[in-house]
Amino acid sequence: MELAQTMTPSPEAVCSVCIANYNGLAVIDACIQSVLLQDCGFPVEIIVHDDASTDGSVDYIRTNYPDVILITSESNVGFCISNNRMVDIALGQYILLLNNDAELFPDALSSLHAAAQETSQAVLGLPQYDAATGDLIDIGSKLDPFLNPIPNQDATRNEVGMIIGACLWLPRSLWKDLGGFPTWFGSLAEDMYLCCLARLGGHPVSALSHSGFKHWVGYSLGGGKVIQEKLSTKASRRILSERNKTFVMYLTYPAPFLQLLLPLHLALLLAEGLILTIVKRDWRLFSKIYLGCMRALWDHREHLVQQRRRIQAKRQCGRFAYFKPVDWIPHKLRLLLQHGMPEIK
Repeated sequence: MELAQTMTPSPEAVCSVCIANYNGLAVIDACIQSVLLQDCGFPVEIIVHDDASTDGSVDYIRTNYPDVILITSESNVGFCISNNRMVDIALGQYILLLNNDAELFPDALSSLHAAAQETSQAVLGLPQYDAATGDLIDIGSKLDPFLNPIPNQDATRNEVGMIIGACLWLPRSLWKDLGGFPTWFGSLAEDMYLCCLARLGGHPVSALSHSGFKHWVGYSLGGGKVIQEKLSTKASRRILSERNKTFVMYLTYPAPFLQLLLPLHLALLLAEGLILTIVKRDWRLFSKIYLGCMRALWDHREHLVQQRRRIQAKRQCGRFAYFKPVDWIPHKLRLLLQHGMPEIK
């Protein structure tokens, strides 16, 4: 890793905005500009981690944004390590994790900071809008019992199951207490892990009903959205998503809910995989996504057991309180009835 600091980090910074970038030349300008144009009245530092881009992002940022603290990686290390590295050098009291394909509303930081003064040691998020259409996507997400995110569009509901990592605010001290993102996740569901871990520790996870950010959904990893009333995703995304959601369930679900829900979750995954394989006539979907999830659980079993013991020993919320933001109707069933079988590329 090469650390290129084009400016001296300000010890007075209230917020450190951490932007993970990989081949984001087409979107990084709008992202950084949205931070620079914040009407917040307090010092902000911007840190960008470039994950071995090949599109000229590094030169562009160095030339056009000399005040940005730039970390360049010689190899592609993924979203988790990128964010961990940025927070390691951040000096702000608060951290805002921001995708390179996201653009903040002008009052985003001031709104988040004001809310943080009222709710100590909380994970906070903003309403998310589709950058292409301007439509509201969610105000945080509820979760179903199998950890499928359910977009929350109720502005009166602040307590949610998770905040999307594309725009996630929390105190730097809380990030350190939680241990940051698990590096072995790679990418996807690391935001779910952090939020579930925070809730398990008794820390609020809340979404503001005002301000917001625009997001070019699917720019980084592709898929994961509805196109012309059909759900579209990529096999590479689905592999990581199903595996990492299962990891989060095993690590954070209190007993006896884990013992009840995990076997059901795995059985439903296998059934889903068989149905998709038959409909799509592609055995590779079952082998790579669904059997791959089972293999990953087995391969990581010792590490998962150790991490679960450590995490559950620190649990501060009640077993039933942990499931307060859970909607018990499986979200995949809703999506199937509404959009039919997903397209997996």
